[in-house]
Amino acid sequence: MATLSLCSTSSPSTALSKNQTFLNTLSVPKANSNVTFLSHSFSSLNLRFSKPNSLSSFVPKYSESEAPVAEVEAEQEEPVVEATNLEPKREEIFAVVMVGSRQYIVFPGRYIYTQRLKGANVNDKIILNKVLLVGTKTSTWVGKPVVPNATVHAVVEEQLKDKKVIVFKYKKKKNYRRNIGHRQPITRIRIMGITGYQDSPAVTLADLEAAK
Repeated sequence: MATLSLCSTSSPSTALSKNQTFLNTLSVPKANSNVTFLSHSFSSLNLRFSKPNSLSSFVPKYSESEAPVAEVEAEQEEPVVEATNLEPKREEIFAVVMVGSRQYIVFPGRYIYTQRLKGANVNDKIILNKVLLVGTKTSTWVGKPVVPNATVHAVVEEQLKDKKVIVFKYKKKKNYRRNIGHRQPITRIRIMGITGYQDSPAVTLADLEAAK
């Protein structure tokens, strides 16, 4: 019986010793790893705080409620300078002139296309005497049939041809077909001014109202 008791007592002790050695082998590397991790963290902390910032570079932090309000300078409006020496606008004027067998409404500074003016070269100055009417915003000069002494001054800018017009002729049951193109020669003139109409009597809006 004594021998049996000795064997029974020795077996648990050996089992405990084996378990303890196994736990020691597992716990040692964990402890070492923790120590190394802490050592690295402390070293980084030492390096980080080894050079403290100077007081001059210290920037205080404020909360959103205590944040300082930046002063915004009001933009200075530039004074508006009004030009006093402006030229008065010219009175808008127009005229109705006859060139050849057609009538045209002309304005100073604009150009028109007329029938070919024979004998007129580019940059030649011409005078149109057949002025049927001259008008402004307030008064009108009506010719009977032309306005006396009224003239329109113009300059020849270009001698050219108009767009092509197709002339097609056809006769049924006769096998007759004709396709002809035609370009009418025209002249482009620039209106320079309208003069001489002031001497004739004018009709104003007041006269029209009085006549009613």
